[in-house]
Amino acid sequence: MIRKALTLLLILVALLSAACSQQTATTSEKKEQPKVLRVGLIPNQAPEKIKAKYEPFRKYLEEKLGLPVELFVATNYAGVVEAMAADKLDMAYFGGLTYVQAKQKAKIHPIVTEIDSETKTTKYYSLIITPANSPIKTLQDLKGKTFAFGDINSTSGSLYPRIMLDRAGLKVPDDFANIIYTGKHDATALAVQNGKVDAGGLEGRILNKLIEDGKIDKNKIRILAKSDPIEGYPWCVQDSMDPQLEAKIVDAFLSIKDPELLKLLRAEGFARVKAEDYAYVEQEARRLGLLKQ
Repeated sequence: MIRKALTLLLILVALLSAACSQQTATTSEKKEQPKVLRVGLIPNQAPEKIKAKYEPFRKYLEEKLGLPVELFVATNYAGVVEAMAADKLDMAYFGGLTYVQAKQKAKIHPIVTEIDSETKTTKYYSLIITPANSPIKTLQDLKGKTFAFGDINSTSGSLYPRIMLDRAGLKVPDDFANIIYTGKHDATALAVQNGKVDAGGLEGRILNKLIEDGKIDKNKIRILAKSDPIEGYPWCVQDSMDPQLEAKIVDAFLSIKDPELLKLLRAEGFARVKAEDYAYVEQEARRLGLLKQ
C-alpha cells in the first residue's frame, strides 16, 4: 500500500514538474508586439535623402500594421548592422553582404525582397565602369590603376566588384595604384565620370536612375564589366519578433499594388526569401575578407 502511494506521489511530482517546465518555456518564448516598429535602412545614397524618400513607405506600413513606424538611416552600412545587433531595430533593409554580416551579431532572418523592375526577377547586377574616353578595354587593364568602391560593406558596390576583379586575376589592394571608398554608389559614379579614378564598382539600377535623373551623363561613362545576377536586398526581422506581426509585415509587402510606392521601392512587387538564398554572398564575402572567419 505504501509502495503504491509512493509510486503515485512520484508520478504526480513528475507531471507537475513537466507542466511547470512547459509553462516556463512558453512564458520565456512569448514574443510581445512592439509599441513602435523600428525600421532601419542602409544608406546606399545620402542618408537624409533616403529617409525623406521612404516617408510614403513608412506611412503605408503604419496603415497596414496599425502600428507607429520609425525610420532609421545610419551614416554608413555598418551603422545599421550595429543598430540591429544592439536590438535598436525590429526590421531592416540590408544588402546581401550587410545581412550576412549582421547575422553574425544578431539573431535575424530575411523575409522578402523586391522583384526588380528591370530584370523582372529578384536579381539585380553590379557594374564596373570607366570614363568613356579611357584607353582601358578589359578588367586586366586596370592593373596599376585607381579604383573606387562605394561603402566597403556594400554588396554591389564592394563585394561583387571584388569578385569580378578577382576572376580577372586582380587582387585588392595589391594590384592597384590606389583604392578609394566613396561611401555611396552615386559618389562612385561621379568619381568615374569626372576622371578622379580610372574605374569604379556600383549597382546597375542606381547608375540607370542617376542617368535618368540627369546626374550622370551616359556619354561620359562606359560599362567595363557586369556581374552575375545578385539576390535582391533582403528585408530582415529579428528572430524574436512576434510571429503574427511578422506575418502582417510579409503580407504588407506582398500586397503592395500602388504603382508610385512600387516605383519608390524599385520593385515590380515582392517575393519571399530565406537565409539559403544568400549562401553564395556569405561564401564569397568570407573568401575575400569582407566577413570575419
